[in-house]
Amino acid sequence: MTPDFVTSLSRHGDRPALILTGRPAVSYADLADRAARFAARLGPVGRKLVAIEAAASVEMVAAYLGALSGGHAVALLPAGDRAAMDRFRRDFAPDAVWSRQAGRWRLMLDPRPTEDLHPDLALVLMTSGSTGHGKGVRLAGQALSANAAAIVDYLALTADDRAALVLPLHYSYGLSVLNSHLAVGASVWLAEGSMLDGGFAARLADSGATNLSTVPHGFDLIAQTGLSDALPPALRLLTVAGGALRPVVQRDFARRMARRGGRFVAMYGQTEAAARIAYLPPELADSHAGMIGQAIPGGSLSLRDELGRDVTGEGAEGELCYTGPNVMMGYATARADLARGAEVSVLPTGDIARYEGGFYRLIGRKRRMSKIAGLRIGHDAVEAALAEAGVTAAVWGDDAALHVAVEGAVDADDLLSRVASLTGLTAAHLRLTALPRLPRLPNGKPDYPALHRLPPPRPQGADVAEAFRLAFHPRPVRAQDSFASLGGDSLRHVELSLALERHLGHLPTGWERMALSDLRALTCRPARSRVTLGVEHPLRAAAILAVVVAHETAWPVYGGAAIMVVLIGLMLARFRRDALAGGDVAAILHPLGRVLVPYYLILFGYALAWDRFPIGSALLVSNFGIGAPATFDRLPFLYWFVEAYAQMLVLLVALVMVPQVRRLVADRPMTFGAGLLAGAMVLRRGAPSLMGIGGQVQFTVPWVLYLLALGWMAGVAQGRQRWLVLGLAALVLPMVAWLGGNWHGAWIKYGMVFAAIALLLFRPQVSLPRALARGVLTLASAAFMVYLTHRLVPNVLLQPWLGILPGWLFATLSIAGGVGLGIAAHHLSRGLSRLGAAQRLWPRPQA
Repeated sequence: MTPDFVTSLSRHGDRPALILTGRPAVSYADLADRAARFAARLGPVGRKLVAIEAAASVEMVAAYLGALSGGHAVALLPAGDRAAMDRFRRDFAPDAVWSRQAGRWRLMLDPRPTEDLHPDLALVLMTSGSTGHGKGVRLAGQALSANAAAIVDYLALTADDRAALVLPLHYSYGLSVLNSHLAVGASVWLAEGSMLDGGFAARLADSGATNLSTVPHGFDLIAQTGLSDALPPALRLLTVAGGALRPVVQRDFARRMARRGGRFVAMYGQTEAAARIAYLPPELADSHAGMIGQAIPGGSLSLRDELGRDVTGEGAEGELCYTGPNVMMGYATARADLARGAEVSVLPTGDIARYEGGFYRLIGRKRRMSKIAGLRIGHDAVEAALAEAGVTAAVWGDDAALHVAVEGAVDADDLLSRVASLTGLTAAHLRLTALPRLPRLPNGKPDYPALHRLPPPRPQGADVAEAFRLAFHPRPVRAQDSFASLGGDSLRHVELSLALERHLGHLPTGWERMALSDLRALTCRPARSRVTLGVEHPLRAAAILAVVVAHETAWPVYGGAAIMVVLIGLMLARFRRDALAGGDVAAILHPLGRVLVPYYLILFGYALAWDRFPIGSALLVSNFGIGAPATFDRLPFLYWFVEAYAQMLVLLVALVMVPQVRRLVADRPMTFGAGLLAGAMVLRRGAPSLMGIGGQVQFTVPWVLYLLALGWMAGVAQGRQRWLVLGLAALVLPMVAWLGGNWHGAWIKYGMVFAAIALLLFRPQVSLPRALARGVLTLASAAFMVYLTHRLVPNVLLQPWLGILPGWLFATLSIAGGVGLGIAAHHLSRGLSRLGAAQRLWPRPQA
């Protein structure tokens, strides 16, 4: 039976079906036509098993609907997971595969004869498939229709609804969002990327979505990104499934939705029931938080004891069982299983529940399985997968964390990476322990009760939390905050990289967007001989060292300041994009504070020494040729960098005051960068003649803005866009070298800048010996302070010895002393910050 939501597509005519960011919507008529054309490509003879890479795209949705409309069976596999597709092809021998090859969708037909498919079979979804030992869930077309109809019923969906699809389509919950909305002629916004991506809130608002469905972790992301306080006005329905949402979080969102006249619906389901089994009526979302509610329309729930007998009555406890038209036909582990008919009428969920006042509450899990972040992780399957890799392990856990104990010596990083890959979980949900021998029962099986009694690995949370608190003092830091959500800047990025490497023994991948609570959950790993760093850190250290050397010697080490401007653009793209997209002036300008405070201290020092106040420098405009150091009405020329930095941030603030620019930053950051680069090149070409300040033009924004634009583009470039950015750099930098006088120093300078951009694009991480990495991070974290203070060494501290010391020794002492003074000043600054933080947090004595 072809599902109803497939056969009714064309009835909805020109109504929008799929909403795409930055592209025209796809109507139901167009979608039906695309589906029919895909069905025709599968051929007229015989039912086929069609394996589809479930990327959230028009091509994928059309193929899914087209295959179903042609009477074929569909298997949905994770997007971008070649290993999962290969395993499925090995075990189930699909007759057709629709997947992306080299960026293009391609259909591959296998003409070899295969086993027949059962006539009722419509869909195969893999459960626990991330371990490589999962099973296929066989679902009939009737089950898909029934489940979609039930969801439409209890959510009261209409054609006026629009879903924000943020869940993967190979996941039964995400697929049910698509199916149910198509069933009533509603529209679905295919959200690209993660909710953590910059500009998601703006894209969500622009999409016009009325409904948002996600898993418990998704609500953590909503809070983490600040979206909970800025939900779009059109949003009127939030739903959660895929695991237990903390009651306090559910109550918070239920109340938020109630205040705006919307609804919050908590749901429960399993892949084996085509996604949905139970729901909690929205009017009870606050008062009954923590309950899964009642059976969906058309289904029924019951409880059974250990002997399989029904248990009833108030307070009854037992394994939750579900009966309904959406129950699966059965499991499958090979192609031959797909010929079997329905084998399941009552679905034992494996969850232990309690009946309370007409509703059900989950209180535990019967089988060895965890459900974390919407993923069902079979403990036995993880053990089997590790055993295949030669790792003897015991796995246990709950819905909060997965524990893995391994026997013998193993590489901690390799084990963490392997388990994360097998399960799809992040390090925040994994607890790893190495034991000389696993405790075992007399029958040789692992002694899980003994493993449960092991002390948990000691987290380094307090140290990590302290590092965040000190880095962002005096701003309060909450458990759900991340470096990105707090608006971290380049200085804090290096500082916290150093702190995390010290406290955790490594830098977690993507730590900038991990909540502090997740970072605190990570455990300290044994220190390795090498450390992996973002390449921006050694580039920053090398750039500031080049600046110091170039200011003291005649060595041709040009380009340090230019690379630092590129890195400013990179960090703005990574950590200030949301602020720019939202027009948040305070957040955009916030990084200036850590630079301007020491800058003005130095300015007042010069003013006292000169007995003259450099007003142009105080107003941050002397780089436009106002005053001269020789007449003591301007700071030395090297401080142009601070003025240009401040001016570029103010310019960006002015640009994002225009709504269209904010939308570009949010939705098309590469286009914004290209426009900024084009405008910067116009300024670079025309400003020198208009400004009339001679060589001092090199200290101005028109002279360096293009470097910030290139850094921005490097920060947002993905895939083939990286080659575009490199090509633009290869075009722009020689042009600038030529226009800048065509001397050897310009070619050296811009050659170094080009190399830096290439590294940022194509070698984003580097592995360094631990001692060298510590030194690099220390210098990189103090880069701005080194820049501000390094000339005080030769000009003030060593001035009495000028002409007395040999030139090489004076230069060596100036360079080493300049770097050392900057690092010392940085540590003094952080020490004062720590003192201030401590005084704010220590309780005052009571009288």
